[in-house]
Amino acid sequence: MTTKLAVRNPGVLELIGNVDRDTVPELWKNIQSVNFDLPEMELALDKVKRFDSAGLVMLIHLLEHAKNRKCHIMLSFVPDELKILFQLYNVESVIEKHI
Repeated sequence: MTTKLAVRNPGVLELIGNVDRDTVPELWKNIQSVNFDLPEMELALDKVKRFDSAGLVMLIHLLEHAKNRKCHIMLSFVPDELKILFQLYNVESVIEKHI
């Protein structure tokens, strides 16, 4: 399965595939090309098959990247695996405004 960031609907992005150390560099290039021009956008995670710690770090950078462009990202369909990573890495306070 190809890992990618895609537009599901206007204002709704989705991550598809594995978000891990092997896919993060290419995903980050895609994320940097997104024009976060709306005040709020949704990032759907229901098609993510796997997250690892590199994927978690990329997700946090994505939230900051959008915030710097005056866009608030709301996460939807957050997988349990990712919620566990939030707890393990003690980043729940960073993420809570986005769920």
